[in-house]
Amino acid sequence: MRWAGNFTWVCVVAAARRAGAKPQGACHATDSGQRHDPERKHRALVPGLVLALIASIVAAPAVAQTEAEVRIGPADAPALIVRGTTDADIFLPVLRAFLATEPDLAIRYEQWGSNDLFARATEACAGGAEAADLLVSSAVDSVVRLANDGCAQAHVSEETATLPAGQLWRDEVFGITQEPAVMVVNRAAVPDAPVTRFDLIDMLRPGGARESLRVATYDIEESGLGYLFAFMDSLQATTFGSLIEAFDRSGAVATCCSAELIDGVIEGRWDLAYNVLGSYAEARAAESDEIAIVAPEDYTLMLSRAAFIPAGAARPEAAGRLVDFMLSGQGRAVLRANHLIPRIDGLGVEDDVSIRPIPLTPVLLLTTDAAKRRLFIELWRNTFPGDRAAGP
Repeated sequence: MRWAGNFTWVCVVAAARRAGAKPQGACHATDSGQRHDPERKHRALVPGLVLALIASIVAAPAVAQTEAEVRIGPADAPALIVRGTTDADIFLPVLRAFLATEPDLAIRYEQWGSNDLFARATEACAGGAEAADLLVSSAVDSVVRLANDGCAQAHVSEETATLPAGQLWRDEVFGITQEPAVMVVNRAAVPDAPVTRFDLIDMLRPGGARESLRVATYDIEESGLGYLFAFMDSLQATTFGSLIEAFDRSGAVATCCSAELIDGVIEGRWDLAYNVLGSYAEARAAESDEIAIVAPEDYTLMLSRAAFIPAGAARPEAAGRLVDFMLSGQGRAVLRANHLIPRIDGLGVEDDVSIRPIPLTPVLLLTTDAAKRRLFIELWRNTFPGDRAAGP
């Protein structure tokens, strides 16, 4: 994961993917003005410690852990606990803007992977772990599941009343962003970028214009967001079967997360990344001329990152004020400035017939049905066998 920002990161990360275990790690940050140097971290780990860490992870069951943690605000102020899947360097400016209106409050932001966040929230709902004051997740189906299971509390305000039906459920789940699922393309490798899924399928056909195109997408077993996008594709598109066949035939790769997908395209490991979250893609495109962003013209999935106040929140009133801030004009401006309401060329957020919003409604409970999930993951494993799961 690529980080930027004025934090000191203290990390212990053990990667045991090839041994069949899920990589685990925990990072904690304090304001310091130093940039995290992953190379220095690895140089500091002696080989024996690395082997010990990997052995311990392979032997132990996976435990839900944070990817990063940072506290901002006055040291002596009570801290609002915010847990989310948004990269800290993108979300912290939003939280700082909110704290500018709350001088007597601090925030402890914990960044989680979407699956681990759901696991911890479920545990907290049952009373087995400390509850957050606010959860914000891109895996919105998991958020709807938590609310449906009685793990959320209601919040009603002038700001929440302005949300359209598909971005508000039971006054408990609130859509705070608008982020498209896009294709990220290496400009040099693919000057004739596909603009629809039909184009991409044609390119990958035997004898097609780009039969050897190197494609990557999310590993839906590691990424809750990747699972959601893939499942919604299967409901939306008559092209889904052909697309999966094309991925299988062309040797497409499934990998963990937005940052790795985008980095892989920029570095030339892959020519195209499919179904990448547009907010992260726009942020990286602003730094790199190597990539182009394509919002598919046949349809573009639109995600509203979901927030909810857990039933066990210690500071629900302050959490509600943060929700209201993010829905206010000032908050929307900060979200937009940090690419959480991206402006993708050729894609109008409003009145665009190609947009397919992912609604925050009980229809998302379909994605969390155990039997459907098992069958869908089986299809995915057949498309992306284990030797292609970690990338080239």
